[in-house]
Amino acid sequence: MDFDFSDEQKMFREEVRKALARACPVSEVRKVLEGQGSWAAPAWDALVEQGVTAADVAEEHGGLGLGVLELAVAAEEVGYALAPTPLFTSIGLALEVVRRAGSPMQQAAWMPALAQGATTATVALGLHGVLPCLGANGTVEGELTAVPDGLSASTIYFRAMAADGAVRWCRATAESPGCERRAQESIDPTRPLAAVKLRQAAVDVLSGESGAEAVLQAVLQRGAVLLAFEQLGGAARALEDARKYVLDRRAFGRQIGAYQAMKHKLVDIYTAVELARVHVYYSAWALQTQATELPVAAAGARVAASQAYALAAQEGLQAHGGFGFTWAADCHLHYRRARWTALILGDVHTWREQLVGGLMATGTAAVTTADASTNAAA
Repeated sequence: MDFDFSDEQKMFREEVRKALARACPVSEVRKVLEGQGSWAAPAWDALVEQGVTAADVAEEHGGLGLGVLELAVAAEEVGYALAPTPLFTSIGLALEVVRRAGSPMQQAAWMPALAQGATTATVALGLHGVLPCLGANGTVEGELTAVPDGLSASTIYFRAMAADGAVRWCRATAESPGCERRAQESIDPTRPLAAVKLRQAAVDVLSGESGAEAVLQAVLQRGAVLLAFEQLGGAARALEDARKYVLDRRAFGRQIGAYQAMKHKLVDIYTAVELARVHVYYSAWALQTQATELPVAAAGARVAASQAYALAAQEGLQAHGGFGFTWAADCHLHYRRARWTALILGDVHTWREQLVGGLMATGTAAVTTADASTNAAA
């Protein structure tokens, strides 16, 4: 089975890369790092113009109806460019919440603006801590923490606990009375976080037929795949930058890249990146086809891509030597991004447990089937 992308998807990737190279040089990334905005507006405009935000949205909802694979290759280019954009939160997470948990009327009302990039949204996953309380009058009391793009997003989707114990997906807007937001510290200021306090905040309750837990798992799996693509792009760029530096830098009369220790360092990064690529591409197929292997494939991609980006960022920084520890070098941007992406959907240890659990369940099922066949034959 061939898990590579089609020629059309590769062309789409190239156009996105060119657009981001023009719109989002490192100088734009540093503007956001230094507090000049919540994201790089030129990069976001470029993604919207290229049709990235509309790629995985049905035509009846204002999208292009292409599919998640086009969105995945664009996410890889966002990671490669280190582009500070709300693509992951708005299109990767929030769009899926609306698609899975929203009613047909809510989908028709909210999805076109997301597809056109006219509005942005985010999701407070609430993986840790107590969920906010949903009152009978449609208001919510509680607090959401570590919400990515929580200060800048027009809308926030989150889960809340109703009085009857049922969990519901809800939607709060920036204008919702009783919704207060404040910035939280982030290891990567180009991907800001926010805490959102809800004090009898008026919200919309999503009224689709899917259960809240099923929606959460679908959103996490989609997010894991798309974030893995972003990590893969970042890791490849970190390796590329490290290679360029060691070929340019000279010590004791020769390129430092000529030393065996440096060669081994770069080979280790390359091996990790290519191993992650196998997992990430496989997860894209599983997500596109909604294969039964998706939970395992998403977890495998999440673990492999997180490890590859962490290694590329750390070793790439070391390859830059003392220069890599200064604000002037770009390699610390990858170190920040690698740490942020490794934590935002739950840490690698959590995903590794899911991966092992899924593999064990699959193995148990296989053994049970084989035993049943043997007994039947006997």
